[in-house]
Amino acid sequence: MNNENEFVGIGIQELDYYDSKLIVKTSSFFNDNTSYGNSDIVILGIPMDYTASNIPGSRFAPKRVRELSLTLENYSPILNGTIDSKFHDAGDLVLPWGNFNKSLELIENISNKFIIDGKKIISIGGDHLITLPLVSQYVKKYPDITVIHIDAHTDLRDEWSNETYSHATVIKRVYELIEEGNLYQFGIRSGSFEEFEFAKEHTHLFKNDVLEPLKKVIGSLKNKPIYLTIDIDILDPAFAPGTGYLEAGGISSRELLDSVYLIISQLDVVGVDLVEVCPPTDISDRTSAIAAKLLREIIIGMGK
Repeated sequence: MNNENEFVGIGIQELDYYDSKLIVKTSSFFNDNTSYGNSDIVILGIPMDYTASNIPGSRFAPKRVRELSLTLENYSPILNGTIDSKFHDAGDLVLPWGNFNKSLELIENISNKFIIDGKKIISIGGDHLITLPLVSQYVKKYPDITVIHIDAHTDLRDEWSNETYSHATVIKRVYELIEEGNLYQFGIRSGSFEEFEFAKEHTHLFKNDVLEPLKKVIGSLKNKPIYLTIDIDILDPAFAPGTGYLEAGGISSRELLDSVYLIISQLDVVGVDLVEVCPPTDISDRTSAIAAKLLREIIIGMGK
């Protein structure tokens, strides 16, 4: 493993888009071979699951989701488009194991570079904390950015196990970065009483369902820059058992896909992350397979 001192003071902005110490590329989504310069969309794997408080293992998701992408057709019959030449897969960030402060800084630095270069980033987590450094850089370019959060959990705690930075606090930290009224939460079915009370005053929170409430508010989200964060545990465990926190009563994979179609077809999505896929807990690979298809549809839709 790399010495953590290698990660101190690296000026990513002065480098080409990646350096061998910072990003490793062992496989590609759909065997991508499109150059960075010719792509508007960049895939970035962020294998960080340091704050997983129940079941770790989402650090293996970027690799497995890429592998499962190779089982899919390159054509989407719903979107009537192919994934060819629409994106560049940059690879996985090399993170200093266990040091989430430096890891967050690295995520900030490389995502800032991509955003400055005019790229839209699609990130594969990793635990949900990766959303924070990504949004922190997007808000610099888009001060009025609106965050759509699709998840089983509120993630609005002030702290979790005496830590303010966690997969359970990430959306509260994101809320603190963006303008009041610009956080929309869909499909939420778990959280503390205090989190739901906070949401009543400060976020647009819709319990249990995603597609129907999304249809009702989609008009108010048009002409705004949108950051979309999807926690795979939005799905019922019957569809996605491979995640760190199983929460019964979730939506179907069809509803999630239909919701994504609606978002990418009608809104200006500038960034996306898909988090909390945990391959070691799903020997069937159904969770990683769903994630791969979701990403294929998102790439095709954003590339239109």
